[in-house]
Amino acid sequence: MRITLKTHQRALLALVSIVLLSLGWLRVSGLTLLVGLVPLMLISASYDGSRSAFWRMFGWAALVMGGWTVATCWWIYYAAAIGIVAATIVAMLLFGGVFMVYHHFSHHAKPALAYTALVCGWLWAEHFYLNGEISFPWLVLGNGFAGDVWAVQWYEFTGALGGSLWVLLTNILAFEWLLKKGKARGVVAIAVAVVPMVVSLVVGATFKEQPSGPAATVTVVQPNIDPYTEKYTLSPTEQTHTMLSLMAQAPAEADYIVLPETVIGDAGDHIWEENIYASRSVSAFEQFRAQHHPEAQIITGAMTYRRYAGAQDASPTARRSGSLWYDRYNAALALDQDSTLKVSHKSRLVVGVEKMPYMKLLKPLEKLIVDLGGTTGQLGVDKYRRGFLLRNSRHPYGVQAAAPICYESVYGEHFAGFAADGAQVMMVITNDGWWHDTEGYRQHFSYSRLRAIETRRWVCRAANTGISGFITPKGEVVQSLGWDQRGVLTQQVVPTRRVTFYATWGDYLGRLGGYVFLLCLLYYVSYRVRKKNHLIK
Repeated sequence: MRITLKTHQRALLALVSIVLLSLGWLRVSGLTLLVGLVPLMLISASYDGSRSAFWRMFGWAALVMGGWTVATCWWIYYAAAIGIVAATIVAMLLFGGVFMVYHHFSHHAKPALAYTALVCGWLWAEHFYLNGEISFPWLVLGNGFAGDVWAVQWYEFTGALGGSLWVLLTNILAFEWLLKKGKARGVVAIAVAVVPMVVSLVVGATFKEQPSGPAATVTVVQPNIDPYTEKYTLSPTEQTHTMLSLMAQAPAEADYIVLPETVIGDAGDHIWEENIYASRSVSAFEQFRAQHHPEAQIITGAMTYRRYAGAQDASPTARRSGSLWYDRYNAALALDQDSTLKVSHKSRLVVGVEKMPYMKLLKPLEKLIVDLGGTTGQLGVDKYRRGFLLRNSRHPYGVQAAAPICYESVYGEHFAGFAADGAQVMMVITNDGWWHDTEGYRQHFSYSRLRAIETRRWVCRAANTGISGFITPKGEVVQSLGWDQRGVLTQQVVPTRRVTFYATWGDYLGRLGGYVFLLCLLYYVSYRVRKKNHLIK
């Protein structure tokens, strides 16, 4: 059904769509997402199926997707101006492109095919953004409910893409109701919007932790070192002294002392993984642990290096300095009474900061990668996830922890994989100071609430600055340190071995959506050519 709209009405609807899509990331409520695409769908319904109308509609779709990105992620500018430009362009092309498939199908095929293409195409686009070489999946629709965890307790079954599916379905049903009226359509639309919230309340109310052993005492440290000034002006010795003075506030019974991302390494104190104790900082941390907390495990972020015998042994990400081939890692180290090296390398790297996409093609441009606090240039990665085992007198059977680093906490499937591999407690170590006092660090913290629900694990978060704190398996924040605060927090957390459905199967909705979207495209092209099918006009 086609409707009539004037240009100023379309502009108003585009603005409304941007606002409704953005509020979940601006600390209002993600529930507005349930109708956030309806205004854009109304604009689509105001055009016919001609080629000229297609390109005019693409302008509105690009405007909405670009405006949504800028409204919620403008703070990327503080770290790298090119970052927000790139994120906006990709969102306009990727999600705007999927919407234009829907727009075209809505004028040349039956509604069932158009709606299926929209839902499955969008889920595929989010999955692609999560796993592609160029990846910035900040605006996965399901992430918009990070401030409304009471409504999405069922993420343990679906992950954030389940939230995206919910958003897409409610928008379609609300659009149908608005366009065609009818009591039955209204009932269905309201039911699809409300039932998941009711289910969530039931799941949340009946959820019980399933301990796999005694509670562990965890201390997180927030040093609040400015990444733009103090990171470079303070010597490694001064920074280490700051960390030790904060670590001294951990109680005697602490099982874990968790420090933020990249607090040691570089700046004249390189940590070579063949001999980590040659580092002054590592030695100082280990001496402190042995003297004051002999049964604890210190988990700390570090920049580490690994040597290779020669070019034939070097990894694809290795660098060369004279005759030396080596890799550089954004890593988490675990120091405890077992002197065996425990290291986990960050595997989900920030494009343009730690990683150059399509490295083989763009190798000559590697020097353009932005320098952010010593993590410049193509970094090495792990091919598999590593956890840290702690065994002491309080936990004779051991506790397995994992330490996803910064950006890794945005990736639900990757994060949940640590739990599937045996992690009983999650430690997120990060540095969110690049974005200043903006929504950026708040959004990043809120995503850990979703990761807690998806894995049903306690999340202990140590940020250099931003927000450090503790999140229960229901996504509830029980303690936190805010922006520009230096201090420590201690909490008893319950380890668990229970593996959720989502941790087992990951982003299956995105993979399934991709298959069905491809079938939709093939179906349309095939029968459009043959002119024989009841789904094609």
